[in-house]
Amino acid sequence: MKLLVALGGNALLRRGQALSLENQLANIGVAAAQLAQVASDHQLVVTHGNGPQVGLLALQEMAYDEHAVYPLDVIGAQTDGMIGYLLEQALGNLLPATRTIATLLTRVEVDRDDPAFTHPSKPVGPVYSAAEAGRIAAAYHWAMGPDGAGMRRMVASPQPLRVLGLDAIGHLLAHGTLVIAAGGGGIPVARDKATNSLLGVDAVIDKDFCSALLARALEVDCFVVATDVASVFLDWGSAQQRPLRKTTPRQLAQYSFANGSMGPKVLAACDFVERTGRRAVIGAIGQIEAMLAGEAGTEVGPD
Repeated sequence: MKLLVALGGNALLRRGQALSLENQLANIGVAAAQLAQVASDHQLVVTHGNGPQVGLLALQEMAYDEHAVYPLDVIGAQTDGMIGYLLEQALGNLLPATRTIATLLTRVEVDRDDPAFTHPSKPVGPVYSAAEAGRIAAAYHWAMGPDGAGMRRMVASPQPLRVLGLDAIGHLLAHGTLVIAAGGGGIPVARDKATNSLLGVDAVIDKDFCSALLARALEVDCFVVATDVASVFLDWGSAQQRPLRKTTPRQLAQYSFANGSMGPKVLAACDFVERTGRRAVIGAIGQIEAMLAGEAGTEVGPD
């Protein structure tokens, strides 16, 4: 079976945790243990989020020299390399030496005229208190918005149109390679109308939307969204919260989910199911095997 597993940025660095290498390594170890088990029987593509890491790196660069800040596409590529290395290292220590692993920096085309560029909505970086967010917004001219109980930086998040390098990913999969690709939603590039060249843009693509697009293009059998919660919950955060175990896109359309967290995951899973007729599952990063077996998480199937 061919699988795509999308690891959430908040699963690799849980909410409220310090942005330390030690914390990231511990969480990556949990993910790698599950992925290694899955990889023993299946073709596997792994994507991952990078929101916390992108925001932190941007903040560090601003603190160093506000006149020499790299755009988000370049920062995204830097964090993709770092996270890909950490995942590859952890997986390499668990899988047989004969199993090859490849981390690819993946460009993803977006539309330069996407309205997202004038309405920043994607949260990146650490979670701040309201006072901290106000100070940082004033210092760096960043847009800030609510994320859970705190505030985070908001950046443009255009819709992914096309994943570049599909042939390379397909070739590696066909030859038994575990592929880590499209980290952070991919590196956003847009076509310049004057030169017809692809140029990097200052944005972050939603990892879940890009992962669903890649899953469709690769014709995977199951799309797995691994996050920091056990399943999709109704009435999340209230005394009445309850998990959804099996559902369909039509049923999920009756509910609303937070834009900065579960919302994109649900939309991406529904999009994959509706377009392919195959299943998607959403659940905890430490329960990937159980999700595939139908024993954990939320399974989204055709209507």
